[in-house]
Amino acid sequence: MKRITPLIIVTVFICLVIQSCRIEKPVVRIGIIHSLTGTMAFSEKPLVEALMLAIEEINLKGGVLGHKVEAIVIDGKSDKNVFAKETERLILEEHVSAIFGCWTSACRKAVQPIVERHQNLLFYPLQYEGLEQSPSIVYTGATPNQQITPSITWALNHLGKRFFLIGSDYIFPRTANFFIKDLLRVKHAEVVAEHYLPLGSKEVAIIVDEIERLQPDVILNTINGDSNLAFFSALKKTIAIPVISYSIAEPEFAQIGSEIMEGHYAAWNYFQSIDRSENKAFIAKFKKRFGEKILISDPMEASYIGFHLWARAVEHAQSHDPQRVKSVIRTESFNAPEGVVAVDSINLHLWKTARIGQAQKNGQFNIIWESDAPIRPVPYPSYRSKKEWHKIAKALANLELAQ
Repeated sequence: MKRITPLIIVTVFICLVIQSCRIEKPVVRIGIIHSLTGTMAFSEKPLVEALMLAIEEINLKGGVLGHKVEAIVIDGKSDKNVFAKETERLILEEHVSAIFGCWTSACRKAVQPIVERHQNLLFYPLQYEGLEQSPSIVYTGATPNQQITPSITWALNHLGKRFFLIGSDYIFPRTANFFIKDLLRVKHAEVVAEHYLPLGSKEVAIIVDEIERLQPDVILNTINGDSNLAFFSALKKTIAIPVISYSIAEPEFAQIGSEIMEGHYAAWNYFQSIDRSENKAFIAKFKKRFGEKILISDPMEASYIGFHLWARAVEHAQSHDPQRVKSVIRTESFNAPEGVVAVDSINLHLWKTARIGQAQKNGQFNIIWESDAPIRPVPYPSYRSKKEWHKIAKALANLELAQ
């Protein structure tokens, strides 16, 4: 019998190491569900790009817990029923560890009971109307007190006390205007009129005529989608009254045009013009990946933040199991392009800095005001009980359904 030499042992060991390195580790799957077709596709497609950039960043560093992250991207087709059905499939058939997606409140509310029932985790990237919190949703967009309330205070100090409210006819604008009217009442300011347009409507002439007749100091705009182009175009022809918008970011600004938008305002937590080294690096990576002409919006940055918070939580939990991730996500923070954000330990919304930008000729917003520090998220304003807020939310939702 031949004797086994140390050289043979070392050679066998090296071969085994090489063979083990060739065995690919299983990937960690996450779900992305956004509208890639239908009326919301224009707004939602860029959020998928933001998530893919974040995933690529993490994978270049070795993934999470040494595993690459694989995204399963689903088209929600601008239909809340599709969002609900596909979310359940992502959990039960694709076995995803987390889900990133939704834009409209209707889609989020359709998905909420599903992620709760299956004890999974949704990262929702939009500013929204509040009056909600869930142990299975991390809300990375603004609550009204982080976007709307600061802008109203600023407007009262700089623009005047007579307000005209216009929005699209669904839950977010109606709830936002409910908050706004409460706040203006306390500040002894006046709402001269309140109007809603069906989503996609271009019938703005009568409303613009009324604005011209009433001559408010400022217009508060919660219109979504291409109705904004019709509204601002009509306004530009006849009236020079400042507008503060809550759903117009850089991509929408470009679509409407700087010759129409210049001088008007928007309230967000993130603007592409933020002068931070972290934001400059973020923009450079985005442009390298998706082209020099890319425009980055607040919801895109909020999507990017959501994935990084999840990845950090997976590392800290030493598991990608949703329940384990939930146990640590409440303690996570991230030095984001907009500034430091942190998950609120009670309601799973983010502490965020509020900002107001003024539209410039170059297609960007000049930041003219920002809060001194990140603002604590308050999904349920304290001047009413949660029970009262739920009753109001239900009434507003029923009003939307009745349209």
